[in-house]
Amino acid sequence: MAKVFEVYNKAISEGKEYGVISHDLRVLLAHAQGYLEPVDVLLHKDDEVKDIFLFESGFALLKKGVPVEYIVNEASFLGRKLYVDGNVLIPRMETEELVSKISEKVSDYYDPRNYLVVADIGTGSGAIAIVLKQSFKNWLVNASDTSKKALEVAERNFKANNVNIPTMLGPSLQPYIEAKMNLDIIVSNPPYIRNRDEVQQSVKEYEPASALYLEEGKSVYEDIFRDYKKVKRGSLWMAFEIGYDLKEYLTELMNRYLEDYEYEFAEDIDGMLRFLFVYCR
Repeated sequence: MAKVFEVYNKAISEGKEYGVISHDLRVLLAHAQGYLEPVDVLLHKDDEVKDIFLFESGFALLKKGVPVEYIVNEASFLGRKLYVDGNVLIPRMETEELVSKISEKVSDYYDPRNYLVVADIGTGSGAIAIVLKQSFKNWLVNASDTSKKALEVAERNFKANNVNIPTMLGPSLQPYIEAKMNLDIIVSNPPYIRNRDEVQQSVKEYEPASALYLEEGKSVYEDIFRDYKKVKRGSLWMAFEIGYDLKEYLTELMNRYLEDYEYEFAEDIDGMLRFLFVYCR
């Protein structure tokens, strides 16, 4: 029987030609071994490989550029393990930053211990909604998406993470308007990529295009800004993940649609424009 370190080192050597990174190999091998974390591959080098066929089939997909998260159907988000497949985006570090900033900034506008009604628009895997609900027990967090299959993934993750989060099918604010809901907070990581040439090939090929690319004239940002009064009961705080090149576009939209508001653009940890926070009185 092959040892873990033998299989791992051989795959590293072979994978270089295809741009396979060592971290992804550790994720894949940990999955085949049933380890809890990728680092366990390095801690259990002398273990015998339990399922070489599972590893090799996954390795073949890695060499084709399939994201490892889709191969093992799992992604990490702020310490949580989430199920993911090709119907949802793989959660990114920038979105972890968005949730962290929401947790830091919300007390500037509300007492976060209060009952607040929150909409996570374009929930995808449900990552944002899960962390907010677990962090703020009194919030009524709702999750919506235009994709029924994405909502099925989110619902699976809600159940696995023991959170009660209602889901709604439809674009932007439409489900909330139809349900005559009043919101305190809107959170969204909508499609925001303008230049498709900047997207990695594996993302282009395997992640859902509907969750990636901004279409000016019918963007989620514009829909929300246009219709926000229909869900606003008092003050309304909005938190968005955005593209680095959207500052002028979003500023123009806010000037066109919003009233009595203040806003703040913020950068991510790498100094890239990445977030927009808007408060409507």
